[in-house]
Amino acid sequence: MNIGKQLKEGFITQNPVLVQLLGMCSTLAITTTIANGIGMGASVTIILTLSNIFISLLRRVIPQQVRIAAYIVVIAGFVTMVDLLLQAFFPDIAESLGVFIPLIVVNCVILARAESFASKNKPLAAAVDGICQGLGYTVVLLVMSGIREVLGAGTFNGAEVFPAEYAAGMMALPVGGFLTLGVLIALMQWAQTKVKGGK
Repeated sequence: MNIGKQLKEGFITQNPVLVQLLGMCSTLAITTTIANGIGMGASVTIILTLSNIFISLLRRVIPQQVRIAAYIVVIAGFVTMVDLLLQAFFPDIAESLGVFIPLIVVNCVILARAESFASKNKPLAAAVDGICQGLGYTVVLLVMSGIREVLGAGTFNGAEVFPAEYAAGMMALPVGGFLTLGVLIALMQWAQTKVKGGK
């Protein structure tokens, strides 16, 4: 287990959103405010880490033929727990994220890591992978949320940055999500090409 390598993969070389292009639905839908980004990022990180650990522990018990169904059952259990905890302790965030918390059950980021990493590695390595991939996902959500909230509403985490009448309202709409995500993916590809070219 190489923590530095896993961190680099989670944030840069295998970033779930900007490189693997996973979890697009929730990424585009909820990144209108910083609070949403924090709520979804934390939820996915917790669920991803716990699911990875549990699937790693059961990797020799789960039959190959039903592994995907078994992964979904494990993930669904943790999603239910996180959803109920959010509703109990953070009802505003739960309401704001709405249906996207239950939809984490089929989030490709979590299923992909279960299939490609957790099912093939020991629990500690699977936990570190879950944390690193979850943090990489969260950072992208926060960057997108910050850009879209500032440009689309003139606020940063609810605090006014400039008057709302000067805001580009389209940045808070779906087109703003697609534009922001496209620019971030292009920047990541450009940066990786420059790094590879410099070697």
